Amino acid sequence: MDTSALLGLIAAAAGKRIVCIGDVMLDRFVYGQVTRISPEAPVPIMRRTREAAMPGGAGNVGRNLSTLGLRTALIGVVGDDPEGRQLAELLGHIDGVEADLIVMRGRPTTLKTRFVAGGQQLLRVDAEDLRAIDLTTEADIVMSLEDAAKDACLIILSDYAKGAITENVIAAAIAAGRAHGIPVIADPKGLDFARYGDVDLLKPNAMELGQAMGLMVETDRDAADALAKAMEILPARGIVVTRAAKGMSFVHRDGAVMHRSGEAREVYDVSGAGDTSIAALALGLAAGGSLAEAVELAIAASGIAVGKSGTATVSANELNTALQMGLRNGGVSHVPLETLVDQVEVWRDTNLTVGFTNGCFDILHPGHLRVLEEAKARCGRLIVGLNSDASVKRLKGPNRPVNDEDSRARVLSGLSAVDAVVVFDDDTPEALIKALQPDLLVKGGDYSIETIVGADVVLARGGTVHIVPLVDGQSTTAAIERANVRAK
Repeated sequence: MDTSALLGLIAAAAGKRIVCIGDVMLDRFVYGQVTRISPEAPVPIMRRTREAAMPGGAGNVGRNLSTLGLRTALIGVVGDDPEGRQLAELLGHIDGVEADLIVMRGRPTTLKTRFVAGGQQLLRVDAEDLRAIDLTTEADIVMSLEDAAKDACLIILSDYAKGAITENVIAAAIAAGRAHGIPVIADPKGLDFARYGDVDLLKPNAMELGQAMGLMVETDRDAADALAKAMEILPARGIVVTRAAKGMSFVHRDGAVMHRSGEAREVYDVSGAGDTSIAALALGLAAGGSLAEAVELAIAASGIAVGKSGTATVSANELNTALQMGLRNGGVSHVPLETLVDQVEVWRDTNLTVGFTNGCFDILHPGHLRVLEEAKARCGRLIVGLNSDASVKRLKGPNRPVNDEDSRARVLSGLSAVDAVVVFDDDTPEALIKALQPDLLVKGGDYSIETIVGADVVLARGGTVHIVPLVDGQSTTAAIERANVRAK
């Protein structure tokens, strides 16, 4: 996949207007600490320390569209209650979101309360009314939808099975899409996917698709079989199935099933990841991208979201950074410093410690591996500073490096211990260390802390410096000498 094209889509989508209709809700988080078990029952006792609230459901789709740089006409239903008023206030403070919340008396605003301790959910309590909205409220939604679609480039149906997405609302969305020549995406719930009619795209997850089709959806073959069956019996024009860490699979009508793998990531919280993925899909399609390109954006965005706590959003800048970081896996081996600085902040936001080591790594040998593996064992993410070809020549002589910087970076970036490679042209990595401000600095060899470049910077911010002893007989110079002897 052409990453530059994906970056272009993010830029092209900026300011475009999306209509999102669905089940808006209030997500409330109660945070605290657990230090003991109740004597009354085998349950933890949580001491509350703080609370937070944010829009959830279709409201979180709107939040994600906004942070991705799009404008959103958000249409939903709330009750005449404090939760509905709080939700309206929260949405009113989000740039780019125009919330049209229709009040239905006698019906509570959907509220999800999560109790969180030590970064983990202990319990979720839902307060909701699952009955379909009344005819008056339905008519108000349809009227708002028809008006909002006039200057939109895409419509999203965000169905959480809370009653707002009725058959008439679906029909109105499809009619508006056809009238204005814009695609309609539905995030379905339940087993009856046919109720969404001939939408341009359905986006179930693997469990939902499997249950609806009566099939397992585990492997690529499973996903292909389930999608093929779905396309035979459903009027939808295309389907994307999200498969968590396994990525996404998708199909157009009369087209072949395609698979896109996800990147293995540390999962902190999956709350809202589906909202993030549909927002990124919408971004790609609204900018004129293909379904395959939209899927690539969705995989990258949801991968960022699961690394965050709570009902998370992903910004256009974060998505740009993640894509550029991923370039090294697709042919480009190292990351620009400015991109890496942004990525370090993302890692720190998820409580990951950042380690740094550097070198020429001209011919990779066991001594190098020992440094890299020991460094990775001491931090959450490891950055390798790599001397450029010009820098190596100045340090090692005119016949070095043996391997050019891109080749050396490709090898390093393929190691499981390495999370990012950045090339520097100076003789020392001091400027890199000052820019990245790592929590850990690792160096291999006969050094003292006083002689390691950048040690003072790391120690000044409360970080640590670690020295890995040399492995006897292992060096690039020795490897070259052995090769020359054998050549003679």
